Amino acid sequence: MFLVFLNQTIILILTSDLKERLLAQARAEGFSNARITKPDSIPEVPDRLGAFLKSGFHGQMKWLESRQGWRGAPKTLWPEVQSVLMLAESYAPKDDPLQNLKDHNIGNISVYARGKDYHDVVKKRLKRLASWLVAEGGGAVKVFVDTAPVAEKPLAQAAGLGWQGKHTNLVSKETGNWMFLGSIFTTLELEPDRAETDHCGNCTRCLDICPTNAFVAPYQMDATRCISYLTIEHKGPVDNKLRAGIGNRIYGCDDCLAVCPWNKFAVEASDIRYAAKDDLATPRLQDLLGLTDKSFREKFSGSPIKRLGRDRFVRNVLYAVGNSLEAKYIPEIEPLLLDHDPTIVEAATWARQKIVLGKN
Repeated sequence: MFLVFLNQTIILILTSDLKERLLAQARAEGFSNARITKPDSIPEVPDRLGAFLKSGFHGQMKWLESRQGWRGAPKTLWPEVQSVLMLAESYAPKDDPLQNLKDHNIGNISVYARGKDYHDVVKKRLKRLASWLVAEGGGAVKVFVDTAPVAEKPLAQAAGLGWQGKHTNLVSKETGNWMFLGSIFTTLELEPDRAETDHCGNCTRCLDICPTNAFVAPYQMDATRCISYLTIEHKGPVDNKLRAGIGNRIYGCDDCLAVCPWNKFAVEASDIRYAAKDDLATPRLQDLLGLTDKSFREKFSGSPIKRLGRDRFVRNVLYAVGNSLEAKYIPEIEPLLLDHDPTIVEAATWARQKIVLGKN
């Protein structure tokens, strides 16, 4: 009996030491923060996700339906997983992320998409860290970064990285809310960290600033009204009633993130590759209207924007041009009235008419 107790004590000491070294190694790799949770730590997710889908708030994102069961239960995704290491990496901007919204001749691109595709950067870090873990502690691992049905934000809150704010994004007292999330699933038994609690209080800045009123209530978002969804996930024409709210946002939206008061603790982006490329920091709408499939792929090589495709991107640019009410764009709009894509033709027609009428 004493021998069994002694063996268990030794195992606890060894795993505790491994955990401390693992978290230190995560920071050495460039992650802003790292915490551990168990795969069964998010029992509330299936019901929350079910209600979201039942309300139709997911719009055209049908992949949320097809893998619904996996998102609520990490062990369904990988039955052997015993611990989940959640990691956060900062991409906090140096400048005011809302500055571009004041200039209607510029297209505003979400901060995360102005530099190198974060999927590539974060995944390489995750793989290096996972290899280190296997070498030091054994077991098997799987790494994920927004590429599998993993409920990253609830798992991150369960691990203590932060909490899901009223805008549904993760917020941290240590790093603000400009974070990429990644995870390492492991068969090793590691001591879990304490879950984080909500610290939003009475603040409603993120809800109040939304240009399209996408939040039906605190902590509840109708994605079909969210500009990030509309400019990235939604295919075809956007509802006319929402176009004015899009303004000059041509890829994503950062408004709710930018006004969070916890950003006073935001950690500056650790990787220079997240810094905005010169032509994506303040892109001129006039330079984007004439993009062809070839020039679009060349311009956005290595960027998350590339997956959008030329047609959807030019559609977004046309909405921004229409909202500018600038007559100087009409000569650039007219060739797009004969474009091969019917959605672009419709957007060009709308933009031209709006400029001619001269009112939002």
